[in-house]
Amino acid sequence: MTTLAIDIGGTKLAAALIDDALHIRERREMPTPASKTPDALRETLQALVEPLIPSARRVAIASTGIIREGTLLSINPHNLGGLLHFPLVQTLESITGLPAMAVNDAQAAAWAEYHAPEIDAQNMVFITVSTGVGGGVVLDGELLTGEGGLAGHLGHTLADPHGPVCGCGRRGCVEAIASGRGIAARAQGDLAGLDAKAIFDHAQRGHQPARELVAHSAQTLARLIADVKALTDCQTVVVGGSVGLAAGYLSQVAEFLAQEPSVYHVNLRPAWYRHDAGLLGATLLSQGAQQ
Repeated sequence: MTTLAIDIGGTKLAAALIDDALHIRERREMPTPASKTPDALRETLQALVEPLIPSARRVAIASTGIIREGTLLSINPHNLGGLLHFPLVQTLESITGLPAMAVNDAQAAAWAEYHAPEIDAQNMVFITVSTGVGGGVVLDGELLTGEGGLAGHLGHTLADPHGPVCGCGRRGCVEAIASGRGIAARAQGDLAGLDAKAIFDHAQRGHQPARELVAHSAQTLARLIADVKALTDCQTVVVGGSVGLAAGYLSQVAEFLAQEPSVYHVNLRPAWYRHDAGLLGATLLSQGAQQ
């Protein structure tokens, strides 16, 4: 049965037709609408998926934010604008005429990565570092979502009580420091106003302030991983996202993690499915729901 999988992020929307063997047959992308209003998101989603609907039999959605009973609740309103209570499943069922299910994008990605060929662990944590910082936790082979959909939102754990205020309202969250948005917010001098990608480009060319911004993000993530190890005793942590998969970033995280006591060390891997993990994980979860 062909699944129309949709990945809703803070900067881009992706949709793909995926068969039961998890082969991506067709893929489309569009920028997340700048206004990030319910009407704008609905219109963009319709334009994105319309060419794919005739070939699909069900819809699986992976979205940033908290997913509760098919509704999108934004823990960090800056990532998705005014979408504080968006009826995600209802909207996609109306657009496509197909049954739909929805899950948080990092939770979906965690489930995909847990099934990746090189993973052999009953306890695994996935962390995505991109516009924000998200996560998904698999313990004893089960994906944790939580009664309210909050499980795995690791980016909203405390990194620095004196740090910047996070979009969720807390001060010093990992997301406010380590994410692409957090990196850009700390930029000064000739880096001020640049996005994370441009700052990474400067760092690759040896620009010292840019290198320090990237290193601060990597160190913050390493400390989060040590906390995650203490909390879950996971064997493997998989890192994805545009920042997490940027050249040289994970090796820096590994160097900082190595400075922690050995009890907090864990096997680090880059995301096997890279930027398609959310699409594939949502598809896997929709397959399980149909069985």
